[in-house]
Amino acid sequence: MTGLSDAMLAPLDTPAVVIDARKVEANLKRAQAYADRYGLKLRPHIKTHKMPHLAIRQLELGAVGITCQKLGEAEVMADAGISDIFLPYNIVGEPKLARLAALRRRVKMSVTADNAVVVAGYASAFNDPSAPLPVLVECDTGMGRCGVTTPDAARELALRIAAAPGLRFAGLMTFPATHRTSETQAFLQTAIAELTAAGLHPAIVSSGGTPDLYSAGEDAGIVNEYRPGTYVFSDRFQVTKGLGSYEDCALSVLATVVSRPTDTRAVIDAGSKALTSDLLGLEGYGYLPDYPEARIVSLSEEHGVIDLSASARRPEIGERVHVIPNHVCPVVNLFDSVHFVQADGAIQDVPVAARGRVG
Repeated sequence: MTGLSDAMLAPLDTPAVVIDARKVEANLKRAQAYADRYGLKLRPHIKTHKMPHLAIRQLELGAVGITCQKLGEAEVMADAGISDIFLPYNIVGEPKLARLAALRRRVKMSVTADNAVVVAGYASAFNDPSAPLPVLVECDTGMGRCGVTTPDAARELALRIAAAPGLRFAGLMTFPATHRTSETQAFLQTAIAELTAAGLHPAIVSSGGTPDLYSAGEDAGIVNEYRPGTYVFSDRFQVTKGLGSYEDCALSVLATVVSRPTDTRAVIDAGSKALTSDLLGLEGYGYLPDYPEARIVSLSEEHGVIDLSASARRPEIGERVHVIPNHVCPVVNLFDSVHFVQADGAIQDVPVAARGRVG
């Protein structure tokens, strides 16, 4: 990758996650500057990097707090001293509610719900009206995942939250489908109007998704908080969706060519245990910046097979190549530690502290 020489990376064994620290810093500063320009509160999602030092840096630059997808991630971040955490995921069952309550005693926590069962669970675990748990209603504005599916349902669930003594209706949250801003705006506008008519003010209207980060300013006035995650590193999918270029991708998987069975086929030592099998509508399992016409056509556990038939230049056995993953988030979660390369060439080995914290 541009800026990271072979000499810099010579001490690293492969496969390895290599991160250009300068690009990370540039990505973080650009996003915070954009949010500040449009009056958006930035609440980055740490599911991408899972590393406390990056979450702390995001807060230093102006983020209002962080987002964690699972309780395990939130526990790691709380242990690192981060004190304002949003968890936009339905929390179900007594063991998880007990963990949430323990976290709430340590740090400022807010959560979401999209159904009455989850609200009832929160109400059973939190019953102190002097310190109510903030709960946002998750809205499905086109993604087809969790979330109430109509503004009427959002209003009814908000009323249920507001009626529970130990809970506080805090607003609306959505994770919209990529590049479907108009649908999201229409849903949220209607929901806000219905909530206002019912006497409930959604203080927070939170949206997310890195591909639409740099158009989120258009939603200012409806959305007042944004939760990007992948922007910290970027990846192949983000580039194809218009978020900068491959030069903005801070993370790659460094791999070694271990075989050339034919003139048009190479095999690298990075398979599905080092590169995500997510395709996300793309062709192949990653992008090779040094061989842009090459295609990673298949992954088994420890083998990545590259089709070189369209490539004028072809790597030799023993050569080390960079792969920009299709989807960076699961890649980080595959490694115990990653390697940050500083401007002076120094390499810092950083544990992925919240790796595997999926519960």
